[in-house]
Amino acid sequence: MNAIIVSTLLGVIMMFCSWGIKSQKTQQGIALVGMFVLILSNLAQLNGWYVFNYDTKGMLAFTRFGLYMNTLFFILTFIYIWLNGEEMTKFNNQAADFYALLFFILCGASILTSFDNLLMLFIGIEILSIPLYILTGADKKNLFSNEAALKYFLMGSFSTGILLLGITFIYGATGSFHLVEPVLKPSTGLPQEQMILSAGLLLVFAAMNFKVSAAPFHFWTPDVYDGAPTVFTSFMATIVKAAGFIAFITVFNSQAKALGHSWELIISFVIIATLLVGNIVAVFQRSVKRMLAYSSIAQAGFMLFALYGKSSFANEGIILYAVVYSLATMGVFGVLIKMKENSFEAFHGLAKSNPLLAFVTTIFLFSLAGIPLTGGFFAKYYMLNALYAAGSGLWLIIIAIVFAAVSVYYYFKLVQAMYFVAGEPAINEVPKKYTYALLVIAILLLILGVFPSLVFNYLYF
Repeated sequence: MNAIIVSTLLGVIMMFCSWGIKSQKTQQGIALVGMFVLILSNLAQLNGWYVFNYDTKGMLAFTRFGLYMNTLFFILTFIYIWLNGEEMTKFNNQAADFYALLFFILCGASILTSFDNLLMLFIGIEILSIPLYILTGADKKNLFSNEAALKYFLMGSFSTGILLLGITFIYGATGSFHLVEPVLKPSTGLPQEQMILSAGLLLVFAAMNFKVSAAPFHFWTPDVYDGAPTVFTSFMATIVKAAGFIAFITVFNSQAKALGHSWELIISFVIIATLLVGNIVAVFQRSVKRMLAYSSIAQAGFMLFALYGKSSFANEGIILYAVVYSLATMGVFGVLIKMKENSFEAFHGLAKSNPLLAFVTTIFLFSLAGIPLTGGFFAKYYMLNALYAAGSGLWLIIIAIVFAAVSVYYYFKLVQAMYFVAGEPAINEVPKKYTYALLVIAILLLILGVFPSLVFNYLYF
């Protein structure tokens, strides 16, 4: 409750800052202080102290896992604002408006980590999504940004309609909006046959796949990510996606049994389709930004392993994956922001002209590929272990490893462009403090590549 109310209040405060404070640095400083306050308020609730304590009437359930994920989302957003605050001013002289939208998105994310009612799931998704439509179209003079915002809004609205229809079916079958364990037959151990409930869950499943850009509901992702301003694509592809996965897991950890044996078949199909589309199409991209868009689809395939069943590996894996993937993606998009073009050719000779920037970019790409000694290696390891702990077949683990190997190819194409192709990189001036900020993120990834338990140890205190 602390995070939901405090993030809303901070969003309103930032709206007033855009009217009363003109200095961009001051606005960024206020946003960072606000993020620090938000982190402290959530940690207070995590340790049993409520700033705001209201009876949620069964609408919200604050678990340690959900509150801990909130804390990580807020820390990642703090890093995001610290790194990209100055870039936001390019689209609006009052970046405080964008900070306000970010706080409202975090309010939606806080609901998605703590909902105990399907109506709150819907509200959380809408609070999270509506500001994203605005951020996608923030570059008003860019036709591609306007097109991306329109596509995102229309497709997002359509998926919301599917979600509401699914919730309606579930209510019709159970008479409740609460997430309750399905009734099992004592003789078979299988759920009682309820076609309406199964239909509702499949519709919710389809809508949630859209929100996390999993195939075959991924079609909006490349165009929206490519058309949106790069600084906001970075946020959409990281914290927002991770929050969607937490909601996804919350729903189907309790409801998967209602689909019976068909659940493993459905989730296996989606995982394979997501890995196939994301990795294979990424190989043929000539734009780094579109390659990263398809890469994010492939990463979603790995994150879906957490849906196979409850286990410590699944919980720890999704926590580690969310943090590592977010840091690496924010880092590589942070480099892309400074490039004049999105093509691979723009990176030619970067290692010679700016070796430190090329080095940190390589660390980010290695982490996304899952190379050892980076956080991405253990993130993939934990997700594969979650798959094994859930009792899935070895065949699915082998398929995941094969596609992980494919991803190495297209990530290394960018490394090759920086280190092994002569040329002059198409890059804007990069301040030293910006490069050092990227270096800090790269160091964090290397630390997590050696001590991955640092991320989730506090969950068990």
